[in-house]
Amino acid sequence: MLAKVTSCTVIGLEGVPVDVEVDIYAQAQLPSITVVGLPDAAVREATERVRSAIINSGLRYPRGRLTVNLAPADLRKEGPAFDLPIAVGLLAASNQIDPDVGNSLFVGELSLDGHVRHVQGVLSIALAAKNLGIQTLYVPRRDAAEAALIPGLTVIPVDTLANLVAHLRGYHPIPPFQHTVDIHEQLRHPAYTVDFADIKGQEHAKRALEVAAAGGHNVLMSGPPGAGKTLLARALPSILPPLTLEEALEITRIYSVANLLPPDTPLIRHRPFRAPHHTISYAGLIGGGRNPRPGEITLAHRGVLFLDELPEFGSRMLEMLRQPLEDRTVTLSRASGSVTFPANFMFVAAMNPCPCGYYGDPTHACTCSISQIQRYQKRLSGPLLDRIDIYIDVPRVPYEKLADDRRGEPSEVIRERVTMARERQLRRFRDHPRCMTNADMGPTEVREYCRLDDEGRALLATAVKQMNLSARAYHRVLKLARTIADLADRDEIQVTDLAEALQYRRRTVHL
Repeated sequence: MLAKVTSCTVIGLEGVPVDVEVDIYAQAQLPSITVVGLPDAAVREATERVRSAIINSGLRYPRGRLTVNLAPADLRKEGPAFDLPIAVGLLAASNQIDPDVGNSLFVGELSLDGHVRHVQGVLSIALAAKNLGIQTLYVPRRDAAEAALIPGLTVIPVDTLANLVAHLRGYHPIPPFQHTVDIHEQLRHPAYTVDFADIKGQEHAKRALEVAAAGGHNVLMSGPPGAGKTLLARALPSILPPLTLEEALEITRIYSVANLLPPDTPLIRHRPFRAPHHTISYAGLIGGGRNPRPGEITLAHRGVLFLDELPEFGSRMLEMLRQPLEDRTVTLSRASGSVTFPANFMFVAAMNPCPCGYYGDPTHACTCSISQIQRYQKRLSGPLLDRIDIYIDVPRVPYEKLADDRRGEPSEVIRERVTMARERQLRRFRDHPRCMTNADMGPTEVREYCRLDDEGRALLATAVKQMNLSARAYHRVLKLARTIADLADRDEIQVTDLAEALQYRRRTVHL
């Protein structure tokens, strides 16, 4: 007898439907089971897991020649998520449950005793089910809260194969999963571990990070060891606007596919902060593998990618960031096809001015030679530095400020200003879906929204000549000035806004 069950696999971040077809030829003399349809090792091993799960659940494992086809046959199938649909197909083909399982989709890994285990990418699978018009989604209980984030689906949490069979037979129906918390309320009040009020001194650096957060600009901090560069970077997410539900679902989808979603967190409520070590591989940073998986730049989507000790990453590694910093996406091409991952993140980096870290420090002598300093600084190429909007010198904090018990301006107050500036930008770009912040503007938007008066044009003309600004740097200065004006709630860019933006440009250090 033939039975068909709908399941799903994940390619990149997209859920792709898979039909699990099971045929039983009962007249075969020798029992056997064959899985076809480009299965990987995990899918081929599903036959033994399914056999034990069915028998240990008190059900009858069908005898005869069993053929399981995963269609479409030219699509590579991987992972243990097909265990549950294969088991349901075998039970349906052997008339132990109704062969017509309705408009449903099944995913789940089976243990040998019949329990249903977690699988990754459930949010992408749920979204694919909704787009297919499927009404009911059967998932492991651990993944039910994640799947229920997609409205319009009836999500059935499955504990064991025996419970699922009892549900499908109508003996003990499993109630659909319902969220008991207000998701919007959770997004409005996230908690942060580092607050700007706890950072002593560095007022100019705090101001620069506020501007960066308001417009989504890239930042490079330079200073001696222990000056607070890492602390400033870790405090940056606390002044970013709270996530919208659409952004939270987008981030959660990425973390679900990467299998990094905590068991008790069906929805990511904080903007990501990723700080990989400089020993990371190319695939770990950009993404990759035979079946491409998201890298750190995708895991930082809608959040912050922080690279500490930037020159230690190596020039080839850093050059790979140039295209994602411009396009806000990364495309990984393989022989079997290409996958595009989102990579719209704030790039924040920190570095020392020299190998020993004390070049230019007024209280600590530098022990590096001129050639060592030049080699160290040349690890960062001009094209990469040209893509950074804000350069901050972070000096040593004096004792008087460290010992001061007074707290600075809290992140909550700064976040309100940043949120208002972001809302102004969203209103401005409502007819430009590609742009969400000023940093996303292209030349057309810069020409339309970054107009200067005569005094501002004269200042910028002088700056371009004296600072040798490239065309990219010219546009980035204008975008930065637009953000500074937005923070001040001004429609027009004033010369003071432009002057502050120019102060954040990189200055050439003469050795």
